[in-house]
Amino acid sequence: MAKSTDPAASSSSTRDALKAVKAAQRERRLQERASAKANKAENRARKKATKKPGVFKQMGEVFSMTRAHDPKVVLWMSLAFVGALVIGLIVGLLLNNWITWLLIAIPFGLLAAVIIMNRMAERAAFARIDGRPGAAGAALSTLRRGWIIHEQPVAVSPKTQDAVFRAVGRPGVVLITEGPTNRVRPLVEKERRNMQRFLPNVPIQVLATGHGEGQVELQDLAKTLKRMKKTLTKQEVQAVDKRLAALGSAKMPIPKGIDPYRARPDRKSMRGR
Repeated sequence: MAKSTDPAASSSSTRDALKAVKAAQRERRLQERASAKANKAENRARKKATKKPGVFKQMGEVFSMTRAHDPKVVLWMSLAFVGALVIGLIVGLLLNNWITWLLIAIPFGLLAAVIIMNRMAERAAFARIDGRPGAAGAALSTLRRGWIIHEQPVAVSPKTQDAVFRAVGRPGVVLITEGPTNRVRPLVEKERRNMQRFLPNVPIQVLATGHGEGQVELQDLAKTLKRMKKTLTKQEVQAVDKRLAALGSAKMPIPKGIDPYRARPDRKSMRGR
């Protein structure tokens, strides 16, 4: 005898199965949404961590760094701002329109204060790396167009960590020494003699960095190089650099351990950006 089936029971089991499937799908969707939210939050946190600070925040950091090195920065910035206002006020009184000229002088006063802060921030940045190995190379890195600078020194004394850096520009080849003049002289003279054999018609000059007599301070190094008399063309500068690169490839590599601190100034801080 055939076994009868209950339609109500079959329909109930089907509904239960559908409910189970829908519940599983709902749970899966909730898990996917939670995972998507977690990924978005992680990406947002990563972007926030890698996002560059704003202009005002950077200027605040520069101001804090400069003030820690020289508390007089507040005084000099205030004097620059007030001086611009006084000049604007005087011009306005002479033209019988002091309110307008005072309003015009306010942004110029702010600009003057920022310029003073940038100058003092540059000094503070160099003061932080002064005396550390690689400081001369750090000062050279602030040079802009017209010069070919190599981060690594071309000659170095492993014992004393005295170093010789090289800059190639329109004034010729400039060797920048780092260390006491008497102690580093044999090192730089040897390097100059080697270069003169391959560059007989190219001027080769030497600048000593430091605070002694005849030495150039780090903050004045870039200015000193820019003021040198130009004797080469841009094409000749490239040719000299290629010849020096070929000469350097034939030399022994510089021993490891040079410039252990990798001293480099904060260029953004020096620009106030």
